[in-house]
Amino acid sequence: MQKQLINPILPGFYPDPSICRVEDDFYMVTSSFSLFPGVPIFHSTDLVNWEQIGHILDRKSQLHVTADHMTAGIMAPTLRYNNGTYYMITTNVSDKWNFIVTAKDPRGPWSDPNWLEGCPGIDSSLFFDDDGKAYLTGTREDTNTDGTRSQGIWVSEIDLDRMCLVGEARTIWGGALKNCASPEAPHLYKKDGFYYLVIAEGGTEHFHAVTVARSRTIFNDFEGYAGNPILTHRHLGKHYPICNVGHADLVELKNGEWYTVILGSRLIEGYHKNLGRETFIAPVVWEEGWPVISPGTGKVEWSYPAPDLPAASKRVIPVRDDFEAEELGMDWVFYGTPYENFYTLSDSKLTMKLLPRSISQEIQKIDITATKVDKNVPTLGFIGRRQLHANFSMAAKMNFLASDENETAGLAIMQACNHQFRLERSMEKGKQILRLIQCTSEINGYPHQPHFQCMTTEKDLAKTEVEGEEIILKVTAEGQSYNFYFGKEEENLQLFYENADGRKLNPESVGGMVGTMLCMFASSNGKESKNKAEFEWFDYTETELSLNGKTVLHV
Repeated sequence: MQKQLINPILPGFYPDPSICRVEDDFYMVTSSFSLFPGVPIFHSTDLVNWEQIGHILDRKSQLHVTADHMTAGIMAPTLRYNNGTYYMITTNVSDKWNFIVTAKDPRGPWSDPNWLEGCPGIDSSLFFDDDGKAYLTGTREDTNTDGTRSQGIWVSEIDLDRMCLVGEARTIWGGALKNCASPEAPHLYKKDGFYYLVIAEGGTEHFHAVTVARSRTIFNDFEGYAGNPILTHRHLGKHYPICNVGHADLVELKNGEWYTVILGSRLIEGYHKNLGRETFIAPVVWEEGWPVISPGTGKVEWSYPAPDLPAASKRVIPVRDDFEAEELGMDWVFYGTPYENFYTLSDSKLTMKLLPRSISQEIQKIDITATKVDKNVPTLGFIGRRQLHANFSMAAKMNFLASDENETAGLAIMQACNHQFRLERSMEKGKQILRLIQCTSEINGYPHQPHFQCMTTEKDLAKTEVEGEEIILKVTAEGQSYNFYFGKEEENLQLFYENADGRKLNPESVGGMVGTMLCMFASSNGKESKNKAEFEWFDYTETELSLNGKTVLHV
């Protein structure tokens, strides 16, 4: 039986994929926004199974992000290889915008950022021509002859020895639709004497699309394909189970076959699942000089026959982390750069110091015109991982006693920094309390927009008194519902709250571009504290999803 490519190939919050092939090996990176370490990198030999081999930005000298808003930070990296060197270019909207890092081995170490001057916009990308020259493409806003403003894709030669742009930066295409929304994610390729420019347009949500143009020379105006868009799901309606597809990067196999990786979202119970934007794959063929994605259907399918390539090991994430290793595994991330060392791994326990910063807060406005970045940012007591499945169970065994009413620790399900369910221990009137808190915000715009506003509210969904230091906390997700449990014995947990509304965390409801994070947290909420919370283990498992009495394989 032929092996299958099963979509999504990277489930969970892994958007904006970029891929490159080096002989028999494929490497892929995705956006990481305000998570640290940043830009996870994956390896495969068969395009089916992907193993995470590290993070490209894994040092504080490489990555400054804050826990103010998950739609800040690292956006749309591009990964390329040329003459023995790997290059990753991306935008950090929480720092000095566009930069390049390099490595001789994709597993690292990667260099510190080479910041690019005179490089506006987001989604910068690199292209290596066969004459040895290199080019950078990006996005910017231009003034038209009639005085109006429009966005477009620009290109410039780049000197990668000096890490600077060379000569004129010229706008080469504005997208398939006149005055299209958000022309971005540009990638250049060369085939049969043509330069092909593949971009995203329409915005990263329902109207997302992949379009293509070509030219005989790089600095000419590019000619759009008459068959554009070459991929979109917007015409399938808002109830199609795979939605928001776009932001493509193409790769050629050794045998001349082509594939593309793209981002997309899954739909469940009428809503884009809280998993966020994930990475999908589709085959590509060339007809009359133009790429055709997913030939025969024109849409991203749940599966395709896999190419005939050497098998790769299946990605295996242990169900239980007993915290016995010297370092946290690659699946664990921080929210914002952890400038303070607030946790330890010893005696088979993860111990977290209670930090003053609150686990929830109003989103702070970002000043994108600032010339100096303030890196004196309080660390958030957050250690988390991505939600990877539509249905899941997570649990942790925690040892913690609050010594003051401001002290809290527990588990949280977070969508950005201000939409969350927190199952937390605290103190109230001298008694140890377990409570479930729902945190939501009303948001107007994005933090970099002039009229941005955010108002955050919290409410208790459930509360009870608990005794002793040791407690097991558990959360299960069923469709758009979350259930919360607690107790002393793993096999005999008590239901605490049933059917919490997961739509409160949904990206299309909260106005974000990220996916749901599952975390352990510890906070002293504005006060200094010497208290700590210990976690003996953390479990995460996928559970079977059943809708209308039937098992659902794809949602």
